[in-house]
Amino acid sequence: MTAPIKQLLRNNYRTMMVEGRELLFHVPSTSVFELSSESANKIREMESGKITWSQLKDEVLEEFASLMIVGVPGSEYKEVAIERFPAKALVLNVASGCNLSCTYCYKVDLTNLANSGNMTYETAVQAIEMFYRESPNRKDYTVTFFGGEPLSNLPLIRQVIAFANGYFQERNAEVKYTMTTNATLLTPAIINELHNSHVDLTVSIDGPEAMHNKTRVFENGNGSYAAVAKNIGYLRQTYHNRVVAARVTLTKGVTDVMAIWDHLHHKLGFKEIGFAPATASDNAMFNLSDIELTGVFESFKDLGEHYVREALENRYNGFSNLHRILSDIHEGRKKRLPCGAGVGLISVSHKGTIDLCHRFTGSDFQSFGSVTTGVDKPALGKFLEQRANHKEGDCATCHIRNLCAGGCYHESYVKYNDPTRSLLSHCDTMRDWIDYAITAYARIRDKNPQFFDTYFIKEVHHETF
Repeated sequence: MTAPIKQLLRNNYRTMMVEGRELLFHVPSTSVFELSSESANKIREMESGKITWSQLKDEVLEEFASLMIVGVPGSEYKEVAIERFPAKALVLNVASGCNLSCTYCYKVDLTNLANSGNMTYETAVQAIEMFYRESPNRKDYTVTFFGGEPLSNLPLIRQVIAFANGYFQERNAEVKYTMTTNATLLTPAIINELHNSHVDLTVSIDGPEAMHNKTRVFENGNGSYAAVAKNIGYLRQTYHNRVVAARVTLTKGVTDVMAIWDHLHHKLGFKEIGFAPATASDNAMFNLSDIELTGVFESFKDLGEHYVREALENRYNGFSNLHRILSDIHEGRKKRLPCGAGVGLISVSHKGTIDLCHRFTGSDFQSFGSVTTGVDKPALGKFLEQRANHKEGDCATCHIRNLCAGGCYHESYVKYNDPTRSLLSHCDTMRDWIDYAITAYARIRDKNPQFFDTYFIKEVHHETF
């Protein structure tokens, strides 16, 4: 039998010039390499058909073989079977009610506090016990409190922390806590209590007062910025060795990334800031248009340039969107799924059902078990395999496939009513953004590799007030 002729696998690499150096982004390993001039020239000659694999010199052939950018066409993509669900994070949706009426909120089960569905202590205990059964013998676990506004059910949070501390200590494991909050119910006493309980916080805030108050309002229609800013001041006085991050939702008319970052970073003191562009909200009037989204990612590059300048001085400017991608590249992560939902993360509703993630809580999409029956592994595995092996569009051959993995499940659900589909509406924008991140990584690595020793290898991914 004749051996298959090896060819250049164009889907396994991307070359780019960065400050006079020719780099190769290696898709299978999510790695960046600097090419010798000879290798770069040979790649171009192979791409144009001037030479074949067999005509390469031995030293170049060895370099290409080690990169696996040459092989049998079609061999670069293999279907995967998902049989393990090593969850390390548990999301407890402790309350469906909220004291705000944010106009863009995706939570379909959201109610006001008077009609809130609160998780019971019994359900929370069952959730933690189920969580451990599904992923026993880990060294560390994370419990996240989510809502609605989780602080509206603070008595339960106190009970859960007391129970979980003892439960995991008995099993020689560490438990960490995180919470996403609108910060309006915080008081100095509660802040001190959360700090002493080792709860890291993510505060939902959309920027300066005028921008924030456009959408993040109380039930009476009044803006919430003043209350949030006051409580962030209290946080800054107390949270000196715990994480407090800002999460910004970018909606129509709220897209000035640089102004938002400047306000949150310099005026309010956040050391970590992440942006979430709204593209698939149930309320379409808040979704960013294609033009606005393109503008947002151009602004991301502007903020990225500030990130790079700071990194070269061994400082972190807190822009977590870029930081996460650089972390993926630095650690060589290869994603076939867009996030850890259903695999590394279990989300439990206040009723005790297991959802794909907190965004699906209360939606019509199927659940995958309960706190009493455990994770429905056959159903969850089937769903995840559909997404991991999806070949719609050019995902299977796209050079950012291991960093993007098709985009958010929930956005696909809202847009297509099918979370197994890849989100294909903004592929060019995402490719351009991740290409920028690759070049940013190369620039920092070339001029100040110490930055990665400080903020990546030691897993110091967050800073505190």
